[in-house]
Amino acid sequence: MSQAAAKTTTASFELISSEDIPALGVNLAEYRHRVTGAAHYHIASDNPENVFLVALRTVPQDSTGVAHILEHTALCGSERFPLRDPFFMMIRRSLNTFMNAFTSSDWTAYPFASCNRKDFENLLQVYMDAVFFSRLDPLDFAQEGHRLEFAEADNPNSPLVYKGVVFNEMKGAMSSVSSQLWQTLCKYLYPSNTYHYNSGGDPEAIPDLSYQELQDFYRKHYHPSNAIFMTFGDIPAAEHQARFEELALSRFDALDVHISVADEKRYHAPVQVLEHYPVPEDEDVAGKTHIVLAWLLGSSTDLNSLLEAQLLSGVLLDNSASPLLKALETTELGSAPSPLCGLEDSMKEMTLVCGIEGSEAEHGPAFEKMVLDTIADIASNGVPQENIEAVLHQLELQQREISGDGFPYGLQLILNAMGSATHRGKPIDLLNLDPAIEKLRESIKDTGYIKGLAQQLLDNPHRVRLTMAPDTAMQQHRDNAERAKLASLQSSLSDTEKQAIVDQAAALAERQTLQEDESILPKVSLDDVQLDIPEIPFNKTKLGSLPCTQYARGTNGLVYQQLFLSLPALSDEETALLPLYSQLLTELGVGKEDYLQTQARQARVCGGISAFTSMRGDTDDEQKSTAYLVISAKALARNALDQAQLMKDTLTTQRFDELERIADIASQVSARKQSAITGNGHALAMSAASAGMSPIANINHKLGGLPGIKSSKALSDALKEQTQRQQLATRLLALHTKILQCPKQLLFIADEEIVASLNEQLASTWSDLSQSQSNLFTLAPLRESRQEFWVANSQVNFCAKAYPTVTSEHPDSAVLTVLASYLRNGYLHRCIREQGGAYGGGASQDSNIAAFRFFSYRDPRLTETLQDFDDSIEWLLNNPISDEALEQAILGIIGSIDKPGSPAGEAKQDFQNNLFGRSLTQRRLFRQRVLNTQAEDLIRVTKTYLQQGKASTAVVSNDSHAKSLADWIKEEGFTLEKV
Repeated sequence: MSQAAAKTTTASFELISSEDIPALGVNLAEYRHRVTGAAHYHIASDNPENVFLVALRTVPQDSTGVAHILEHTALCGSERFPLRDPFFMMIRRSLNTFMNAFTSSDWTAYPFASCNRKDFENLLQVYMDAVFFSRLDPLDFAQEGHRLEFAEADNPNSPLVYKGVVFNEMKGAMSSVSSQLWQTLCKYLYPSNTYHYNSGGDPEAIPDLSYQELQDFYRKHYHPSNAIFMTFGDIPAAEHQARFEELALSRFDALDVHISVADEKRYHAPVQVLEHYPVPEDEDVAGKTHIVLAWLLGSSTDLNSLLEAQLLSGVLLDNSASPLLKALETTELGSAPSPLCGLEDSMKEMTLVCGIEGSEAEHGPAFEKMVLDTIADIASNGVPQENIEAVLHQLELQQREISGDGFPYGLQLILNAMGSATHRGKPIDLLNLDPAIEKLRESIKDTGYIKGLAQQLLDNPHRVRLTMAPDTAMQQHRDNAERAKLASLQSSLSDTEKQAIVDQAAALAERQTLQEDESILPKVSLDDVQLDIPEIPFNKTKLGSLPCTQYARGTNGLVYQQLFLSLPALSDEETALLPLYSQLLTELGVGKEDYLQTQARQARVCGGISAFTSMRGDTDDEQKSTAYLVISAKALARNALDQAQLMKDTLTTQRFDELERIADIASQVSARKQSAITGNGHALAMSAASAGMSPIANINHKLGGLPGIKSSKALSDALKEQTQRQQLATRLLALHTKILQCPKQLLFIADEEIVASLNEQLASTWSDLSQSQSNLFTLAPLRESRQEFWVANSQVNFCAKAYPTVTSEHPDSAVLTVLASYLRNGYLHRCIREQGGAYGGGASQDSNIAAFRFFSYRDPRLTETLQDFDDSIEWLLNNPISDEALEQAILGIIGSIDKPGSPAGEAKQDFQNNLFGRSLTQRRLFRQRVLNTQAEDLIRVTKTYLQQGKASTAVVSNDSHAKSLADWIKEEGFTLEKV
């Protein structure tokens, strides 16, 4: 894309700068709206997946969550689209590849992406109107933010309770210890500016936000003078700008308000603080303390400061061979490094954090001394030059990789530049890093360079040591305080005020069930979908002695290699070892190298090497399964040969004699799994509910679900004994030896022009791997109903219900997939999110395990939500199927099927689909069956499969709910488990 092409603009915008970025194959141009001063950054690319984002600088001065609640409420109806929920309505009237909204610490953004031009225009209309002409209905504020309601909505004598989607979302978010740790750390690192506060909202402060304050915040912040538009793709900048002007900007004048984040006042001496976080009353608090040390650094908009901070962070913490991470992983002061370790560079002033978990409060001083001594050693003696080069190698690789499998690639680039744009820096600097990296490469030739950076860190007095200790009484105190506050408030209410609360609840309930005319919203139809799934060409060959599938894809100079090993028949004990085994495979030493040398080698050679198991049920029988161990790596093309050798050495010369390292990794794995519960509770609940549906569902639950979290904790505890470590190492080696003999094949992905030359280079590396046709992995058949109630440290609930269904080759699989979308759109979203106050809820058909699953996410309710699942079935059977709603459900499924990924990601997905029997012909047939689904099909599959007697249920909740629902748990036949 040439600079000349990017300069085309409209009269309403002026071009500020334009620059090609050769490493990314794009052009970045900056424009300024002549009247309002709104910024527009356009990343011109040949990519047809066009991305739009509009962001507003939002700098709250309290923890009421005003920016977060406004993000939700702004999407609940606007001037042109005065409907209750145009955002969620558009999700189902669209072929979008991404739709969402984000609240960050200092900005709020509204992004979407689509490969369809008509769809892009539709979404642009709705987003522009939502942001700049939102109606902010008081009832939407009550629903999305917070409200007072009586426990029995029409009975003012029943207790008062708090309700609201964001209120419950943040109760769930702040159940995570990591979230509490980060928020508390920011409170002390940033004592005076906006980062001091919880931009998402503290559940204790959210009820203090008034509707008037929400409106005032909107008028000040949601104005084009405070807006940043960012676009990516093949739509010209001028075309975007003409639409911005027509849809919104022409109606605004400049606003004389300069919203920015002030520089933080600096400490003159380090600060040490002790805080607490809640744990269940009966939990052992030994070894549950978190200790973190953090520094406030320079500005993130200063490219030199940013790269120096990234370089120093990489040298200290990049991998297990890095001095500081090595100290954190091996210290006896804690069980694992803190999940907060690393550089946070998205805020105006950066912060570097290191820490440990699984510690005790009294270890704080010793921990701080250990960290400072480690950095002091670097300041005096430096680190090997090759370690510094490896960090620069990682920066280069990250710069070149085309991502896009989670987020659209264009959105990832936009978000990379978002922080700089927010603080009026130069986003081009963050996207075109090659010149800066070359400059840095010259700087590190000076052996004193890294020493100087380490010394600057030691001399920086703005340092905070935070100790977060567990408290078994804290949650009870919080609950009592909330109840006391509500009781006091209720006792002070007049009859008129009580009636107002009753009336608001009734008005909101009426509004939530109101059937609105969606026809005022733009939409795409089935006529707008692409004809079919495109074929991704590949070549079957041999690389050395191994079968190899090769994809020539535009990977921007990266090479992806994956080695697939068919898993052999395993005992239950061996199968239980698979998660830890696959984790350890790339964490231990190989050959004569110990794990530290191997980690350093990995950093020099590739941008990541990992091992994992991949298991799926057969396409025509969920009782049969196929399983592989996969070793995966990505590298710059110049390192492809070293990449292959590293993968081969990892497999063939792996050593399991580093007993202390094995114990450390087991402890880290356990800690990560436990901390992920509240962020992944809905998936864990669905896994538990469907565990009896098939052998694969059962093993997924056992290894990766809640039982896996329990067993990883038990194993970590057992490995404190040396004899247990040795026994485990012996078992791991035996398992590895067994897997090593199994059939192997390669997946290879690279740019087309280098595939042939790399074939010749790599053939010798893969030439002598032995393999035998041993008995392959099998699982015993399973099809049963289960009822499980799991107790975790969470303030909110996650509910799931599952029904046995069919695999992907069955014609009903496609219909059930559409049914899930229809139920979510037509019933579950309204009942679980809008009326119930959960952050989310829905249904899905998982044909891999032949199960249909309902779920809720961060849910204040429990039994009522389970009833909603059942009621949705009755609703479908007792109400006419809407042709328009059916089309919307089908559109949503087709959009997800057709969603593009990264070049490498699409190749990996295609290979795995073929590997597990999901051929392109089969996938095309499934897609056509989705398109052909009729109303009578939905009714038929509902009657056939969603029968109450076949349902399995699982709930992830807390100890308080378990006690209050003890009779119900017993009556329903639940097993009671504790994580």
